[in-house]
Amino acid sequence: MAATSFASRIGARALRTRWVVRAPITLYRNGLGFLFGTRLLMLEHTGRRTGQPRFVVLEVVDHPAPDQYIVVSGFGTDAQWYRNITAHPAVRISVGLHRGVPATATPMTDNESAQALDHYINHHPRAWNNLRTTIEAATNNPVTTLPMVRLTLNQSSAE
Repeated sequence: MAATSFASRIGARALRTRWVVRAPITLYRNGLGFLFGTRLLMLEHTGRRTGQPRFVVLEVVDHPAPDQYIVVSGFGTDAQWYRNITAHPAVRISVGLHRGVPATATPMTDNESAQALDHYINHHPRAWNNLRTTIEAATNNPVTTLPMVRLTLNQSSAE
């Protein structure tokens, strides 16, 4: 595990603080998600047990096609949102100026995730270093690979 900087320790503490993590959701729900540009998106998913709408804001790792976004689960496959999308892949995303766009969430294979992570590392080395050290500080585990999810806009939404 890499040496943890002060900023990474603060970021890790923020990731473990519920109100900090949930604050961007309020902005998205009030129509201000565009302030985050396209580097973040809000994912609306369905609770696997409750069937109730759930929300999470995630970093966009890649946008390989106009109708696709790739997001990362920094807390692995045990993250609640990740478990929910595997049970109910029909989701809605809000990104940039787009709000509540219907999409399908598909967990990527380990190989696909590794390729997407390599692409992210090569194109955003500073962001990767910050993200990696923050996740490692938050989870107390080294990051060797991360599960990724492909969000594909439904055909009627992508046109």
